[in-house]
Amino acid sequence: MTEYLSGVIIYTDGACSGNPGPGGWGAVLRYGDKTREISGYAAATTNNRMEIMAAVAALEALKRPCQVELFSDSAYLVNAWQKGWLDSWQKNGWRTAQKKPVENQDLWQRLLAAAGRHQVSWHKVKGHAENPWNNRCDELAVAEVKRRQK
Repeated sequence: MTEYLSGVIIYTDGACSGNPGPGGWGAVLRYGDKTREISGYAAATTNNRMEIMAAVAALEALKRPCQVELFSDSAYLVNAWQKGWLDSWQKNGWRTAQKKPVENQDLWQRLLAAAGRHQVSWHKVKGHAENPWNNRCDELAVAEVKRRQK
């Protein structure tokens, strides 16, 4: 039986300058009174890829199995879990209900592996609103893009 470290809260966000275009992602990981910020960049990407990448990187950054509350403003990311899209895609050989290949399959598979180490609850938050943690993730993601466009 796996023993999980409880109480990890993660906020994630992705940003893209053009869609597709250069993109960034940001995540804030909180445990007790500790806070860690991480972010990254991709030269040619989409907003959806950056949203997924933020969650991947945050979950991969955890050093041991955790109970996680993950908050994102991406309906695409959260609905994939809450509405069972990922289960359906896998059962259908990574095809959508319309029999088309699932977009971002590489990142979805990486996210499944990362999330599989933890107990994750997925939550949708309103983007660009009053949530300071979501806003901080947005700042981190946008800063990654701006830093490389100089």
